[in-house]
Amino acid sequence: MAISSAPTANIFDTLVLQDVAEGNLRITPEQALALYNEMPLLELGRWADKRCRALHGDHIRTYIVDRNINYTNICTAKCTFCAFRRDGDEEDAYTLEYDALLQKIQGVVDIGGTQILMQGGMNPDLPIEWYVELLNLIREKFPLLHVHAFSPPEIIEFVNFFDTPGNTLEEQIRWVLTKLQEAGLHSIPGGGGEIFAPAVREKIGLGKCNAEVWLTVMRVAHELGMNTSATMMFGHIEGIADRVHHMDLVRTWQDNSIADFGFSGGGRYKAFISWPFQPENSPLGKVPEWIPSNDDSEIFPGDVVAKLDGTGKKSACAAFGRQVRYAGSSSYLRTQALSRLFLDNVYSIGSSWVTMGPAIGQTALFYGANDMGSVMVEENVVSAAGTTYCLDEAKICRIIREAGFTPAQRDNRYDILSIHDGENSPDKLVTDWSALEKERLVSHTSDCNTVSLNTVSLTVTQ
Repeated sequence: MAISSAPTANIFDTLVLQDVAEGNLRITPEQALALYNEMPLLELGRWADKRCRALHGDHIRTYIVDRNINYTNICTAKCTFCAFRRDGDEEDAYTLEYDALLQKIQGVVDIGGTQILMQGGMNPDLPIEWYVELLNLIREKFPLLHVHAFSPPEIIEFVNFFDTPGNTLEEQIRWVLTKLQEAGLHSIPGGGGEIFAPAVREKIGLGKCNAEVWLTVMRVAHELGMNTSATMMFGHIEGIADRVHHMDLVRTWQDNSIADFGFSGGGRYKAFISWPFQPENSPLGKVPEWIPSNDDSEIFPGDVVAKLDGTGKKSACAAFGRQVRYAGSSSYLRTQALSRLFLDNVYSIGSSWVTMGPAIGQTALFYGANDMGSVMVEENVVSAAGTTYCLDEAKICRIIREAGFTPAQRDNRYDILSIHDGENSPDKLVTDWSALEKERLVSHTSDCNTVSLNTVSLTVTQ
């Protein structure tokens, strides 16, 4: 049952906010926008922290040991924010062979990993048999590994590429997901969420599915018993109301999944992770930055267009999409804190240290985040845009502990696997931290071979 709201309540009233922090009152989009625009950052953080502690307690903050594997960078979409995608004829276009993928998985299993996060570009040359065979191979060799893979835009392109049977899009999605689930897919990541508002999405996500389709993929996954995550990429051409609208859609569709499937083994959004746009090497990064003047009447074009119900039209402002407003640390922390207060039906809020760096990632633990995300052995998409932060398990444990919490390793369901409160904790065993500072993320080609651009291998290379 959804939490009740009080649209006429003064959202800045301490008693009202206490009800929100305790999970007894739902914030409306209008109230959320007011909090973002008017509440001091530290105060917003304190209330988000109260909400986080009500859900997760005062002591434990979590992370997961996994590997982010990008199996191909060939993609039919032409997202203007992406520095990773390739058309397929470039020298650095690639699709990884099965043996390379299995080698990568073995590497993370060897360090205690429990999951792989596997996503790629939307490669039209890979048939569904390629994915089914890959999942079967992974399940055969790593039966205990959790496979968290294939974001909604990928699933939709599978529908398009495979001439999928079904009379409706929902039936086609169900056919694809059932095939993948039977082969060993366990859950779906929230990639490709970006911003849901049509005016923004049509500008930055060329060739990518719209919000309703993205959300429908996740709803079918929930129906099939799979958990998912939701994401948001902000700090580009969108308005603040677009961020709130994005969260509102996640919350509304989560309500529906819980009501329709939650009592019969269905899945749900387990986590929400947001991060700022990384501009380097991307087409959108070449768009001029909006610099506010001393004139308070000047409004960022994205805010002129944005509507809380998502109905904003680009025609409302001639400059829309021609300027970007980057999100720094304060904007990031403010957005994350708001997400913790607003998303009352989503269990976990993740800190985005990958884009913001370890210091802000640690600070995020006081702004509503309960989870530090992945010990990221490998990352290719964000690093293609110039961000290359690297944290191993010991570093993440140290960051959590120095923030005043106890680090704990979790799995995809956010069940605790190990609480690091003793002398054998990963960070307590380190004697020379300077050696760890030299570590860097692994790239997609540093330890593997790639598939020929015109030939897809369906067997493991010996």
